[in-house]
Amino acid sequence: MTRCFNFNAGPATLPLEVLQEAQADLVDFKGSGMSIMEHSHRGKEYDAVHSEAIANFKKLLNLGDNYEVLFVAGGASMQFAMVPMNLLGPGQTADYIHSGAWAGKAVAEAKLIGSVNVAANTGKDIPTHMPAPADLRLTPGAAYVHLTSNETIAGSQWKTFPKTDAPLVADMSSDILSRPFDSSRFALIYAGAQKNLGPSGLALVAIRKDLADRAPEKLPSMLKYKTYVDEKSLYNTPPCFGIYIMMLVSRWILKQGAEKLYSRNAEKAAKIYSAIDAGFYKGTAVKEYRSDMNITFRLPTEALEEQFVKEAAKLGMKGLKGHRSVGGIRAS
Repeated sequence: MTRCFNFNAGPATLPLEVLQEAQADLVDFKGSGMSIMEHSHRGKEYDAVHSEAIANFKKLLNLGDNYEVLFVAGGASMQFAMVPMNLLGPGQTADYIHSGAWAGKAVAEAKLIGSVNVAANTGKDIPTHMPAPADLRLTPGAAYVHLTSNETIAGSQWKTFPKTDAPLVADMSSDILSRPFDSSRFALIYAGAQKNLGPSGLALVAIRKDLADRAPEKLPSMLKYKTYVDEKSLYNTPPCFGIYIMMLVSRWILKQGAEKLYSRNAEKAAKIYSAIDAGFYKGTAVKEYRSDMNITFRLPTEALEEQFVKEAAKLGMKGLKGHRSVGGIRAS
């Protein structure tokens, strides 16, 4: 089989090495006589997978002992609700930085839970960009500040994260482990797995342990971060196969070397942006905020864009059509 060049934003490309190992383990996991999907989540075989996944992501994110790594079903969209349900108490206000479609979805969910201050809004600006730190209207004593590190649809990315007094929460679904950053600046990080970490249906959550104690007493168990912290994400039967794939991806990143992958990501993005800036194509994001993970651009006409996508597919390049809400071209 010849592998195509997959430019889809998510579900996205998984390393071939990971897919091949999963292919073998799907039928017979390490000579156990049963599939990885058939093993008990309480058994020693799966426990080894689960424990390695947690340890690997703690290492890759350089998390201290005051953080816990969680695996939560429902992807990032579930986190849009869980964050305010756990962290936004009565009489408090949460600050949200609206930078695009995904930040907007987080804002909408949080408003269903409690008081939200939109500290800045560049969601509809063209060309796309993140708010300038000086323009943020933050609430004194806010419960937390939420941002989206990379807007997958808009193709814009925070290059320097704002300094905040309140705990900083970030949706890093589309750029987690794609570049170095100081994880200690964040109280909570979440990422839908399907863009950089594994299959869909799961979210990785890295939470400072003291925040897990904020949850209201009557919040249902499966919606409490503390439940996942206390039970090591094994309160119920978790999405074992998805976590297994995430473990393989984390192992692959460690084997490749995270810094090497960061450099490769930047190099690939620079080559595409160089072609865009040479003329004919037009980037859709302000240069200072261009995403290294989701490169968005336009051709002179929609007809040419349609032809571009078709001709690219003939050459084995798939997933280049821009998001249905904005059109254009997107290389992820």
